[in-house]
Amino acid sequence: MPPSSNVTNQAQPYGSYGYPGMQSGYRQGPACLFVRGVETIRPSLQPFPSLSELSAALGGLSGVPELEVEALRPINLLQERNLLPPRPLEAPEPNLSPDLKKVNCSPQTFRCTLTSVPQTQALLNKARLPLGLLLHPFRDLQQLPVITSNTIVRCRSCRTYINPFVTFLDQRRWKCNLCYRVNDVPDEFMYNPVTRSYGEPHKRPEVQNSTVEFIASSDYMLRPPQPAAYLFVLDVSHNAVEAGYLKYFCESLLGNLDKLPGDSRTRVGFLTFDSTIHFYNLQEGLSQPQMLVVSDIDDVFIPSHDSLMVNLKESNELVKDLLKSLPALFSQSRETHSALGPALQAAFKLMSPTGGRITVFQTQLPTLGAGKLQSREDPNQRSSSKGAHHLGPATDFYKKLALDCSGQQIGVDLFLLSSQYADLASLACISRYSAGSVFYYPSFHYIHNPAQLEKFQRDLERYLTRKIGFEAVMRIRCTKGLSIHTFHGNFFVRSTDLLSLANVNPDSAFAVQMSVEDSLADSSLACFQAALLYTSSKGKRRIRVHTLCLPVVSQLSDVYAGADVQAITCLLANMAIDRSISSSLSDARDALVNAVVDLGSAYKSNVSNLQQSGLVLPAAMRLFPLYILALLKQKALRTGTSTRLDERVFAMCEFKTQPLQQLMRMVHPDLYRLDNISDQGALHLNDTVVPQPHLLHLSAERLSRDGAFLMDCGNVTMLQVMWNRFQHFLDLQSIKMYKPVSSFPLMHFFLLSRRDDASAKATLFQHLVEDRSEWASSYHEFLQHIQQQVSK
Repeated sequence: MPPSSNVTNQAQPYGSYGYPGMQSGYRQGPACLFVRGVETIRPSLQPFPSLSELSAALGGLSGVPELEVEALRPINLLQERNLLPPRPLEAPEPNLSPDLKKVNCSPQTFRCTLTSVPQTQALLNKARLPLGLLLHPFRDLQQLPVITSNTIVRCRSCRTYINPFVTFLDQRRWKCNLCYRVNDVPDEFMYNPVTRSYGEPHKRPEVQNSTVEFIASSDYMLRPPQPAAYLFVLDVSHNAVEAGYLKYFCESLLGNLDKLPGDSRTRVGFLTFDSTIHFYNLQEGLSQPQMLVVSDIDDVFIPSHDSLMVNLKESNELVKDLLKSLPALFSQSRETHSALGPALQAAFKLMSPTGGRITVFQTQLPTLGAGKLQSREDPNQRSSSKGAHHLGPATDFYKKLALDCSGQQIGVDLFLLSSQYADLASLACISRYSAGSVFYYPSFHYIHNPAQLEKFQRDLERYLTRKIGFEAVMRIRCTKGLSIHTFHGNFFVRSTDLLSLANVNPDSAFAVQMSVEDSLADSSLACFQAALLYTSSKGKRRIRVHTLCLPVVSQLSDVYAGADVQAITCLLANMAIDRSISSSLSDARDALVNAVVDLGSAYKSNVSNLQQSGLVLPAAMRLFPLYILALLKQKALRTGTSTRLDERVFAMCEFKTQPLQQLMRMVHPDLYRLDNISDQGALHLNDTVVPQPHLLHLSAERLSRDGAFLMDCGNVTMLQVMWNRFQHFLDLQSIKMYKPVSSFPLMHFFLLSRRDDASAKATLFQHLVEDRSEWASSYHEFLQHIQQQVSK
């Protein structure tokens, strides 16, 4: 059925985000449900234009045609069914010279939604695509040039760090690639420590690498570098005892105590809570840990300031004794209340002198003291088609406390292990505004839910041992004429281009929306630079700098040819999450559909003289409708399917913080068939042949009654074996060699006999298709709707 024409049901445009206003579009609801089983009707189509005709219609192609022609090739999505490439989609290469490509920043670290930057805002509006950056600034790197120098060379005007894209006018002068100011080359910079030669500043490592790390001088310190400090805040109420997490936390920390990032100054502390707050004296010289109980939760105080946060090396044995005794200490607890708010207040007071990381473990809704909450979830509304309510916090207590923590360089990470509603929408604020992380394990129980227990153990091990940066700030600079107006992620915005990150970790990412304020007609290149200043766990002040260079274009064809469909999808997902909280879930969903309609309309209107019918998009954006449909079926944004409120909120948190590669596997998993693998196209690594199976479309028609299929969803990997000619159980270790992209455990294993073939397909795809298909039963029905809107 066609969408309602009621104007009041139309989504507002992404105007508040600087995104061009979208056309009135699709509104999900009972009046526009698609009927399953309806045969797709394909209109008769005229022949596609030649590439020369298409190029002329879009204003011509600049640059290297062979690099852009394939990306610009028109594809009719209503006729083309094989859209997926045989291998996972790679980031498009910017149309740069080979020398610039060689030194450009890795797309895994720094990525732009448009690898060809529009010259003007008018051209960007005409393309109907968002301009933004996706940044993974602290990710684990195998090779990172570390530069120790008395002088860190920066532009005197805009303070850009010298990078591979500056211009050396001569040996003594260089021009900034962001503001174009001419700067002097310091004498020290004339010496190259790598080649040990003098007089070749253009061969210095910071001019040869787009990602470098500087050892910062005292000029970059407001105070001496802080020690690594870790405070663990543990829920020990009856609910927590029943869940059984405490034993496994203590075991994991005991096993990884020596692997905590830090040095001889590393400090640790512990705090437990139920209806009261328990501190632990771990001062060196004691024969055993001492518990100190504070029962006045309305006026929390610290019973001792010298012995609660202790040097890990000096009090190592006491810390181990405490971890061994904690599970038994509260095993008989019958206290059902939770004073999380007062416990966090106490943790803040304890950590304020130094800063550091607070790790909170919570198993229920806070019921006592400051920050107490009441259940807001209506179980009867979980599957409502009208959207979700209470996606925002119920109180500003946790946000205010998080901002106080950020001011004292304290990051707060939350582990929520709850079988009941715990109002994650409110609790997550403590991590969101202090640059922390959120982990959620629904229906956690150490006996009844072994899959969640295994995931908790693996997550915790990674969490405890991964690198960490303290008291960090990050600034993003861009070429003159471009401006940043919206950030996405967990942080506190200190100024227009400066993010305060009390803690920074290698698993968190950020997104940035941008606009073109002034014409870039005088520039052939646009550059972006992110500088992350942080204190390492060893107490060293460091600056990690990433620089990205992209061409500036004046033709619409170049903009489309350089579009990065995965980056665009991730940025729109972040925008949709904000819209669902500030406005409504239905508005966010409508705006996502409108983004596809806008692109189709813009592309059609600019090639209107070719008289093409059908739904035609450039090849670079051929997967855009598929990704948007997959987004609409995610827990964060779906309607009509039963979804717990905490699970929805956690999915939103993941969208705002996950790196692109991880996020895209969640949105659109990779599916492979394993039983017919050949050596064709295999990789040869260290005398080992690694087969590379082709990607399959996420459609039940791609399954057969005898086969083995692997689906990589990022944080979950699912394997299904349909038993027919298989005589032996597959070795899970051998599966890893086929696609070694995910470090996550194999969480689900489906073994189906031949007689189960009728339900086999639904079993494999219930997490992807059946569980998420609340209003569009097929991809082609979705395309038909988009075509109708474009035609209007």
